[in-house]
Amino acid sequence: MGDIEKVDAGKLHGRSLRYYDLVMAAFVTILLLSNILGAGKVATIHLPLVGEWPFGAGILFFPLSYVIGDMLTEVYGYAHARRCIWVGTTALLFMAFMSFVVVALPPAPTWEGQAAYEQVFGQVPRIVMASIAAFWAGEFVNSIVLARMKVWTQGRHMWTRFVGSTVAGQGVDSLIFYPLAFLGAAGWTNELVLKVLLTQWALKVGWEVLLLPVTTQIVKALKRREGMDVFDERTDFTPFAARV
Repeated sequence: MGDIEKVDAGKLHGRSLRYYDLVMAAFVTILLLSNILGAGKVATIHLPLVGEWPFGAGILFFPLSYVIGDMLTEVYGYAHARRCIWVGTTALLFMAFMSFVVVALPPAPTWEGQAAYEQVFGQVPRIVMASIAAFWAGEFVNSIVLARMKVWTQGRHMWTRFVGSTVAGQGVDSLIFYPLAFLGAAGWTNELVLKVLLTQWALKVGWEVLLLPVTTQIVKALKRREGMDVFDERTDFTPFAARV
């Protein structure tokens, strides 16, 4: 990659990163908005030979958090991605707390929006906690797999680690979220939970594959602007390490 320097992730401390904060802001923004705007709506699409097919609207944008997670790990290394995952998790927890408080506040007699607020923001605590736990675990698996695959492949074949990490990360995300959120719930049989789990996992991975050309170009541009290519050759992959 020309004048791009190969850098060990452990030597990034104190180094100026021009676009890291912007990428982290995009990561958290998409994460929050996909949970606020997409989680509560079921949309439909007409498929040839199938007919109307319902899907959660959040699936259009939530996978972008994994795409940006790939960018963070690929460009800035696992430790910087780990920081973003914790920031995102904290933001989700605060969003859930704020939603609970706002919905629970007694509405003014003249205000008629309480029912709409409860429908949009009054999510079932079980689903909220399942979503946050699934995001946390899935993102960490995604980041660790990508970072390790980058070392194994010596930085070659970028697309393989983007797809491979998403298959693993989204798999863990789905395996945690759907059983925790819906197993044993009214109207949800074991077969239905499994069907939705596999369908959503396949759709999210497919979305990542479709975005590969865009993802790789953005990653290459970020590496050129930062002037470095980071490798996690001696990284501590625990999610709980404090140092970036």
